[in-house]
Amino acid sequence: MLTGKQRSYLKSIANGIDPIFQLGKNGITESFLKQVEDALEAREIIKVKVLNNSFLDIKEAANEVAIKTNAEFVQSIGNKFVIYRESEENKKIDLSK
Repeated sequence: MLTGKQRSYLKSIANGIDPIFQLGKNGITESFLKQVEDALEAREIIKVKVLNNSFLDIKEAANEVAIKTNAEFVQSIGNKFVIYRESEENKKIDLSK
């Protein structure tokens, strides 16, 4: 569980990154989740864009992806959401501040 201070720090990092995934009409598939898992291991924090042709609610989709990938939901703004998971091998973000 993230503290308010940690969440604020992650939001500041997320502000400077672009979405690397798009969630469309196919919804949340196993292959999408696998790609998200790999990206979280490599980057720790990712931004996902939910396309207009998707019938998913942004926050519901974000929470579902976060739960299925054992990640933490950071924020959602507009049609984008950010999730974070500490990497086991490629630790880049220090949340102990």
